[in-house]
Amino acid sequence: MVEDSDCRAWRSAADLLTTDAAAPVAMLGAPLAERSLTPGRCDLAPAALRAALKRMSVYDLETETDLSALRVFDAGDLDLKLVSPADAFAPIVERMRVLARAHELTMLIGGNNAVTRPAAHALGSLARVGVLTLDAHFDLRDTDCGLTNGNPIQALLEDGLPGANIAQLGLLPFANSRRAHEKAKAAGVHVVTARQCREQGLANAARAALALLSARCDRIHVDFDIDVIERGQLPGAPGARPGGLAAQDFFDAARAIAAHPKVASVDLTEFDPSLDLGELSALTAARWACEVLAGFSARA
Repeated sequence: MVEDSDCRAWRSAADLLTTDAAAPVAMLGAPLAERSLTPGRCDLAPAALRAALKRMSVYDLETETDLSALRVFDAGDLDLKLVSPADAFAPIVERMRVLARAHELTMLIGGNNAVTRPAAHALGSLARVGVLTLDAHFDLRDTDCGLTNGNPIQALLEDGLPGANIAQLGLLPFANSRRAHEKAKAAGVHVVTARQCREQGLANAARAALALLSARCDRIHVDFDIDVIERGQLPGAPGARPGGLAAQDFFDAARAIAAHPKVASVDLTEFDPSLDLGELSALTAARWACEVLAGFSARA
């Protein structure tokens, strides 16, 4: 928590967390792990990220960005132990709706990717909500066998979210089916492959996608599925594959995205601390959080 004294030379990103609900940014843990296609312990992620924030400074020397004056309301974690995605929907929507009304930006820390659907619903009528995903996968698996971390985008389409309100970046070859790709094209989803993101720059691709979404939508939710990162740089994600995007590109995109005024909420999903090596993935998640806060601090 934030200390009143300024006598310490080192201030960590964890010091930005506060119990003051008037803070402009909120952070909520959603440790949902049930019905993951690859079983794991992504329910451990919120605690791992908070712990890793202690290892991060509040100062970016490259851009001379200082976050020390920013405060983040720590809303704690929802109790989602052994809760299915279907049963987790209402409590996530309810809590996120309250936070999204009270704060300029809400950071939802998953948990598996099933948390993305209720986060989008919390922003209001789906006709005016945009969803941007940074993900190696479409998440368009059929829902006939129930909700999983493999079908939140499909579920949102079935809920009534227009396909033109969705942009998906970082999709990998040999990690998705033809059927999923055809679904995305038929729905009018804006699709940018991992190769295209490398060629354009992921941050540039994100800015372009946000421009498209903001022309149609009042508020935007962004899903940062951490498995979009190259597996060699991120062992703590069961869905990460060789050929994914660089961690630095992920950070640059996070800052650019959080700077956009219509981005009302973001999530970080599919981080499994039980697979991590040397805290590499935990520190990547913590750096992501700092980049989001740096982007937010740049809003006019």
